[in-house]
Amino acid sequence: MLGCVLLLMRHQDLLHVEPHAAGEQQRDQQSETGEPGQFGASTAPPHVTTYPGLSRLKARIATSALIGTATATFCTFLLQHFHQGAADFTWTLRLSEHLLRRENPYLTPLEQYPLFAGFVGLPFLALSPEWAAGAFYGLSAGVLAFGLSRESWHRLLVLLAYPFWAGILAAQWAPILTAAAFFPLLLPVTLMKPQVGLPIAVTHFTRRGMLVCAIVIAASLAIMPRWPWWWLHQLGNYQHFIPMWVWPGPLLGLALIRYRQREAWLLLTAALMPQRWFFDAFTLWLIPKSRREIILTCALSWGAGIWRWYYAPHNFTEVGRVAVIFLYLPMLVVVLWPSKLDPSEA
Repeated sequence: MLGCVLLLMRHQDLLHVEPHAAGEQQRDQQSETGEPGQFGASTAPPHVTTYPGLSRLKARIATSALIGTATATFCTFLLQHFHQGAADFTWTLRLSEHLLRRENPYLTPLEQYPLFAGFVGLPFLALSPEWAAGAFYGLSAGVLAFGLSRESWHRLLVLLAYPFWAGILAAQWAPILTAAAFFPLLLPVTLMKPQVGLPIAVTHFTRRGMLVCAIVIAASLAIMPRWPWWWLHQLGNYQHFIPMWVWPGPLLGLALIRYRQREAWLLLTAALMPQRWFFDAFTLWLIPKSRREIILTCALSWGAGIWRWYYAPHNFTEVGRVAVIFLYLPMLVVVLWPSKLDPSEA
């Protein structure tokens, strides 16, 4: 967990001078040149150089590692307690095994992930299924926490959203897909579950990220040139709903009023993608930015969890309607009536 966070650190500005630190450096320069400063040239107090950016970075690393470790442990515990094996991550591990043997993994209609998703599962093959899935979900949560905390600490509150906790029970991809919005080198993970990752790819693409995506695709074709044709035949077996086509989903089209905003396009593209369960909507929590927006949308999202606790859906249309009401429409409100960040939340 810590090693992954340290790798991502290399692609950020590790040190930066805060405004108050810049002021202290200016007073030092005034003292050296003999020009009077706030304390005067001869009475300037001794100055000790500090690096606020470095201190914050260390806090982010520690917090992200803690979140990732706790999430991995809890996910593993749940999978073991409910005898779920690796849950949905089972299919990723299966792809990895077939990659190593260079065998067609699409002989069963249940394998619906594209072949390059197997690249992600390779480091986890040595672990038991429960620990492999738990480590994957914990690592995803830790990397996401590191990205969220770059802008402000309160953005970590998105981890309280119901889709995040629904994903724990299935060891899902949504957290690492969401993290790709913060780190260009992670953009290829949006290919692993394209129906969820595409909205992030089209709203957060970079040249560097697209280059890495091209390398991943080329590598998969070099290993198994015919896999795209085999995989495309599997798509008809994917049971799903499309939020935009489930009433009151058409209301999401109102997001076009804010067509200049990235968040509006993220909401629209996500609403047009086929989805299966509530955890797929976790990527929408890239939309709210203020503490108030995050808390309100997280609180409303648990309406879907309460509904599922007391009711077993008969079809995916019912799931889609609940997802639209409790997950998508609140995000539409955030897009249409964006609030300005409070200085204390920055």
